[in-house]
Amino acid sequence: MLANPLKSLKTFLVLASLLVLGACSTISDLNPFGAAEPDLKVSEASAEKLYARALGTVNEGAAKEAATQFEEVERQYPYSTWARRSMLMSAYAHYERNSFDDAINASKRFLALYPGHDDAPYAYYLIALSYYEQISDVGRDQALTKKALLALDELIRRYPYSDYAKDAEQKAILARDHLAGKEMKIGRYYMDKKAYVAAINRFKVVVSAYQRTSHAPEALMRLAEAYMALGVKSEAQTAAAILGNNFPDSKWYDDAYVLLKSDGLEPRENKGSWLSKAWKSITF
Repeated sequence: MLANPLKSLKTFLVLASLLVLGACSTISDLNPFGAAEPDLKVSEASAEKLYARALGTVNEGAAKEAATQFEEVERQYPYSTWARRSMLMSAYAHYERNSFDDAINASKRFLALYPGHDDAPYAYYLIALSYYEQISDVGRDQALTKKALLALDELIRRYPYSDYAKDAEQKAILARDHLAGKEMKIGRYYMDKKAYVAAINRFKVVVSAYQRTSHAPEALMRLAEAYMALGVKSEAQTAAAILGNNFPDSKWYDDAYVLLKSDGLEPRENKGSWLSKAWKSITF
């Protein structure tokens, strides 16, 4: 796990709780997810009581029990407005107890039933966070990191001005850095084994897909190193030149420069190189 849950989740819960407390005198004024809904029936009042109990339970820190109680609101009153609210709150409760698959499924079910609802961004955010919290170290499989990045990017694309977009952007940066780190780890392994072509293929991914990450300077230097080992000096010079142009103060550029000088070469970019084209494909 790379980060703790964002304060927005707690804010969402507090607002929902305050709205329920404010409903003691007038049920029709209570709607934490939208405008007031008049003419609520007796069943709505009963559903409200179950919902309020579940909300109190999650506030007490009993997330597992709260999730069950929210789901009971759905089961007993499937056509009530409280069932809709409970669906999203059960997703939150599952997230709080680290039952991420259940949180994802509940959030997706909410989006399937209410895709245009005002709280759809929150549902997308819960999905993204549920994947993000499962990101493991770069020594392990990164399938969940990729899912987290896809979910974060989807939230940003759909709701760029939502309350959750800014945090999603920061988490997406970290997720990309993590994926780049995985490629670098494998690339270094191949370098140690002198499997230079395999190493180059890994560093290519970093340069092409993750050049805004912290791993880009080292990837360029490793490319220069691998190409020099293979005798492909023009590509090594190109990697060093791009490194120098973009990260002139990096220690990786110093290493690449020394490496080329040891063979009487200077950094020089070949504009026809795949590396030159890949780097220019993204504008900084």
